[in-house]
Amino acid sequence: MAARALVLFAHGARDARWREPFDRLKDRLSAQQPDVDVRLAFLELMAPDLPGTIDDLAAAGTHRITVVPVFFGQGGHLRRDLPALVAQCAQAHPTLSIHCADAVGEDDAVLDAIAGYCARQLS
Repeated sequence: MAARALVLFAHGARDARWREPFDRLKDRLSAQQPDVDVRLAFLELMAPDLPGTIDDLAAAGTHRITVVPVFFGQGGHLRRDLPALVAQCAQAHPTLSIHCADAVGEDDAVLDAIAGYCARQLS
């Protein structure tokens, strides 16, 4: 049991291969943060969903959960759907501390990494 958890929240897709980079990201974070329970959750089309993931973490004795939207920007899903899901989870588990970060694409370091990748593709 880990007292802290990190939930990588992604959109989901019909093609199962779409989740492969998210699985790799989860594995990297798990290796870097061995004292944190790192999980994936999806908005739609894939399992597990966010409420189910938070239910599982609560049952495992987790106290603090950080949800990181692995989205490029703060679109409608992150402005409407995610806050509603987090509120639903917080109501179902009032003793949990649930924090939601901004979309990863809103972070300058992430944008710098993407810009570096794009620049390296020039030949």
